[in-house]
Amino acid sequence: MENQSLQNEFQSLERKVNLLLNQYTGEKQKNEQLRIENQQLAEQLKAKTEQIQNFQNQIKISKIAGSIGTDNEDVSKLKDKIDDYVNEIDYCIAQLSR
Repeated sequence: MENQSLQNEFQSLERKVNLLLNQYTGEKQKNEQLRIENQQLAEQLKAKTEQIQNFQNQIKISKIAGSIGTDNEDVSKLKDKIDDYVNEIDYCIAQLSR
């Protein structure tokens, strides 16, 4: 009788351990999925931040070009030249940050 009781308790404990192991495995997989999603979102955030900086640079260039002159051809040439300078500066910064 006592052996039967111990065996039942052992089986109950074994079921509980298996259940915990299954839960642990599921949570571990979920954690890995969330880690991957977090990394993807961080990359998207970085790309959007760079895009915003480019737009801000374009706005600054437009303001500078607009305030310098009213001749559309001169403004266009100046804007193109400033764009070239900004692109070159961005390239240099990217090279320095490597």
